[in-house]
Amino acid sequence: MLGEIHSLVNEFPNHSETINKLIENDASFAAENKKYNALDKEIRTLELRGGPIDDPAMHQLKHDRSELKDSLYQIITAS
Repeated sequence: MLGEIHSLVNEFPNHSETINKLIENDASFAAENKKYNALDKEIRTLELRGGPIDDPAMHQLKHDRSELKDSLYQIITAS
């Protein structure tokens, strides 16, 4: 769905407490989370405004977001 927010708390509501603790206590996780949110916002903005981007570039952005989400999820579940 276009314009959907994919923040970690939205994606993994059962882990919201862990996510918030990691953001507060792990600078590396917080930085990666910030990067993830910025990428998600960029994708959402492009989707909603019909931004000047071709399909392969949009797919790459979504792929990058997915890989980052997977790596953050691994940290979340290991905590």
